[in-house]
Amino acid sequence: MRPSIDELRERLAAAFSEAQELAIDDDSAKHAGHAGAAGGAGHFNVRIVSPRFEAMPVVARHRLVYDAVADWMPHRIHALAIDARPASSHSSKG
Repeated sequence: MRPSIDELRERLAAAFSEAQELAIDDDSAKHAGHAGAAGGAGHFNVRIVSPRFEAMPVVARHRLVYDAVADWMPHRIHALAIDARPASSHSSKG
């Protein structure tokens, strides 16, 4: 059974306590009938803005996010789209 947005938020907030932004969308309904959704696993979009991501390649940022939910994949989370940005990119937006 897929985690609720609150469960996922709690898990990611604990792993990224310094995050300046944490947004989560559950896109599971868009994937009804998809093989990964058949077992109840969820599809989520996650946006995290954190100073921890400074000077870190995108792949390394994504790995940190995946590591935070590794025990939920693939049985509770089938797909996780990640937008992980350093805090400096967030503060420069007007």
